[in-house]
This record gives sequence, C-alpha cells and structure tokens, in this order.
Amino acid sequence: MKNLYWAFSLLIVLATSCNPNRPKQSMDDAGLLPIPLKIESEAGGFKLESNLAIQTTGTDQIVNEIAEYLASNIRPATGFIVPVGSNEGAIVLELTSGEESEAYDLVITDSGIKISSTSHAGLFYGSQTLLQLFPIEIENNSLVEMDWILPNGKISDQPEFPYRGAMLDVARHFISVADVKHYIDQMAKFKFNYLHLHLTDDQGWRIEIKSWPQLTTIGASTEVGGGKGGFYTQEEYKEIVAYAASQFITVVPEIDMPGHTNAALAAYGELNPGVNLPDGDNSTVVEGKIDFDILDKNPVPAELYTGIEVGFSTLATNKEKTYQFVEDVIRELVEITPGPYIHIGGDESHVTEKPDYIYFVERVQDLVLQYGKLSLGWDEIATGKLRPGTVAQFWDNEGNARLTKEQGNKLLMSPAKRAYLDMQYDSTTRLGLHWAAYIELDDSYNWDPATYADGINKFDILGVEAPLWTETITNRSDIEYMAFPRLVALGEVAWAPASRRSWESFQKRIAIQGKRWDINQINYYKSPKVTW
Repeated sequence: MKNLYWAFSLLIVLATSCNPNRPKQSMDDAGLLPIPLKIESEAGGFKLESNLAIQTTGTDQIVNEIAEYLASNIRPATGFIVPVGSNEGAIVLELTSGEESEAYDLVITDSGIKISSTSHAGLFYGSQTLLQLFPIEIENNSLVEMDWILPNGKISDQPEFPYRGAMLDVARHFISVADVKHYIDQMAKFKFNYLHLHLTDDQGWRIEIKSWPQLTTIGASTEVGGGKGGFYTQEEYKEIVAYAASQFITVVPEIDMPGHTNAALAAYGELNPGVNLPDGDNSTVVEGKIDFDILDKNPVPAELYTGIEVGFSTLATNKEKTYQFVEDVIRELVEITPGPYIHIGGDESHVTEKPDYIYFVERVQDLVLQYGKLSLGWDEIATGKLRPGTVAQFWDNEGNARLTKEQGNKLLMSPAKRAYLDMQYDSTTRLGLHWAAYIELDDSYNWDPATYADGINKFDILGVEAPLWTETITNRSDIEYMAFPRLVALGEVAWAPASRRSWESFQKRIAIQGKRWDINQINYYKSPKVTW
C-alpha cells in the first residue's frame, strides 16, 4: 500500500508539472501595480494560441481603440496577429450598462479572458492590469518563443481617488513633445489620469499665445543654465492633449502667476512692476516697496533669467493691462484644452503685496470661470476667497490646507516631503535638490493622504499628484531616473486604500516591475530598499 501511495503521488506531481496551462505565477504573485482592490487567485491558467483575437461588444469605436491598444502591446513579443473587433475572441472587452465608474472586473479562466466595466476608462485600466499578468517577456519588441500562459482568477478593482496626477515642469528646462509622450506612456501603465504641465516660470514661457507673440519669441528663448529653451506651438500642444486622451489622461495646463513670471515680464515690459533679478539693481523699489508711479510712466522689460532662485518676480497687479493679458492667455488655453481645469499657479509670490495678491487670485479665478473652466492653484491661493470648484494643491502649508477645507473646497495632495520627484533620494544622488527632504522610495510610499495634514480627511481630498520640477533635469534619461520607481509608489498611494497597501508587498512587486523596465531600457533608480 505504501508503494502504491508514493506511485500515485508521483503521478499527480508529473501530471501537474506537465500541465500545459500552468502559469509561472498566480495572480497574487504577478507583481501588479498599483495593487488591485481585490484579487481571487485560482488554479490553472489560460494559454494564448496563435489564433488569439479580441472580441468587443457592440460597435463602440472607443472600445475598439482600447482593444487595438491592448493588441498592439501583445503582438511584438508573441508574434500573434491578434485581430480586433471580431465576433469571437478569447479576450473579451465588455462595456456594461450602469452608472459610469472607473471600476473594472477582470476574469481569467481556462477558456478565456474577460474585462468588463461601465466606462471606457475602466476597460483601459483593466487592460493595463491584464498586460501586467503576462510574463515579463511581453515587454520585448521582438518575437520571444515561449508559451504565453496567464494565471486564472478574478480581479475586482477601483481607484481610491478620482484625481491621480503627475506634473512635469517644462519651463525650467524645455521638454520635447516626444519626451512628454514617453512620460504619458509610462503614466498610463500605472493608471494615472491627469498630466499637469507647468508651462511657464521665470526661466521660460513654453506655450504659444497668438495674441501675445513675444511670450515665445523672447520668453521661450532660454532655460536654466542658458540653453536655447523652446516652446510648444498650439498645434503641438493639441497633439499632446490628444495623445494623453487616447490613454485616458487629461492635461491640466499651468500658467504660474502672479509670481514666477519673469519670462513674461522680459517679453512685455508693460506687465512689469519693476521687481528685478535677485541681487540686481532695483531703482523702482523705495523702502522695500515697488513705486508703481515710476513704472507706469516708464515700464521696463525684465532681463531674461537662467538661474533657479524663486520669489523675485510679480506681474503688475494694479494694471488693467495685466488682466487683459491674463484673460487672453486663459481664452487661448481654454480653446485648446478640453479638460476641466486651468492651473493658475499662485505659489511663492513673495514680492507681491498681500492685498494685491488676494485681489489678483480672486479676479483670475473669475476669469477662469467666465471661460467655463475651474481653477487649480498652489495652496497659497486659499489665503483669498476660493470660488466654487476651485481646487488648492497642497504642497507646503497645512494652514492653507485647512483654509481650503473651511471654504468648502477640495485639496490636491502634493506634499513636497513625500511627493516631489525632484528631491534627491539621498546625499549622493547626482540630480535633484533637497530643500524639502531627501525622499527615498519608502518615503514616497509610506504615507496616507487622508491623515497627512492635521484636520484634513479623505472627504476633503480630490486626489494625489507627483510633481517633477526640472531645475537639474534636462532629458528623458534624467526624468526616468528621478521619477521611477517613486512615481509608481505615489500611483499606488493614489489608487489603493491605505488598508490594501503594504511596503513589504510593494518591495516585491516593484522588483518585478524593475525587470520590465530593464527590458524597456528605462533608466530607473535601483533603490537599496529593494532587492532587485
């Protein structure tokens, strides 16, 4: 009997090991990022065959586009043709009826795969999760000869916050259209849905405004360190907006004002109240205050600036010309921005008199509303009266966060000590600054937006955004090194509830993602906190 028992056991082991549909890992062990709300792993797996097709329900063009996106990511490594929109297919994308939601369900069985959601965005996010369930070899752009087996199970998922953003500063150093698109591609993999473009600052104006052409002919002509700068034509900007929208990412353009405006002041002297560069001659300042009478008679353009100091510039908040300028900029931006928000900046306007600052911020919010959009602004704007729907982006001052809440407005959480991707990892990091903190990977991950600031809870929060400022960043490789893996950590903070997140789990999952980045030649930082 004992011999029969061992023989029977051996047959079971052999049968299991020879099972052609045995995946390399279960759903739980696949390294999914951000972690789904619920995973139910099951035995077995689904093997993709060369006749693989993607079936879509109905004739919805957007569903077909999502299916094509999914197929385009499967074809290179598998070599499969993967037709889309057929009446039959082992992969099914189903847009279901009901209240539109970013939630999705993903089911894999021995016989096929189904992704369902009440929204196009949900189907897209389910497709991203499905791609992460493939073996890492799927990241290759050339044929890989292997069995493509996905683990069986069910995933039910939805985001914790509706706004999950990343900010890219294209003003300190100009970032090309191609590199912005590359960043969008990486964001989409981890279910980000907002791209905030910091388009203007002291060092450069990066968006064409046709009614004020010198903003780009003069204001875009340089950058930090004295490089040639650059700008996006309105057609290029629309190209970025459309590319982002194809991956369910909404662009939020920022015009930083009334401070951080030296590039505009260099282009048009009539906007300038006379605040010069740090440590420069300032003949229009008397006893620490700007003499507007002198400047109204003789407005002088500012000098172009290529340093990294902040807080020295301001628009002339007492001139109607300034508000005509702001309105023209907003009007032209609104015409090419389908998303709901225009970011009006508002940070570090240290030389603007406080009453003038408040007047300016309140009036600009009204202009944004006049053109059918909502304002986003850095947390300082909460010191004025916030208009309904205005969102304050918390980066520094908890008092301003509470002022936002007291006015009944929402917060976008970007605490500099946790979410700023331009901060050095440690004192040896070759890029970045450290005025806020050194931010290692676990610092980006181990915080809860709903408990970070005193008096602020989840109900007060619209979402989370990870800003990447570019004082020290000049190219795609630099962007990748500072953003990854921290952007993914912050993406999980924005997507998954705190009760679902675990640093120990994230360490294992980000290590798997690192192997995918290796295949794609992404220049990520190999944190010593992770066993890569």
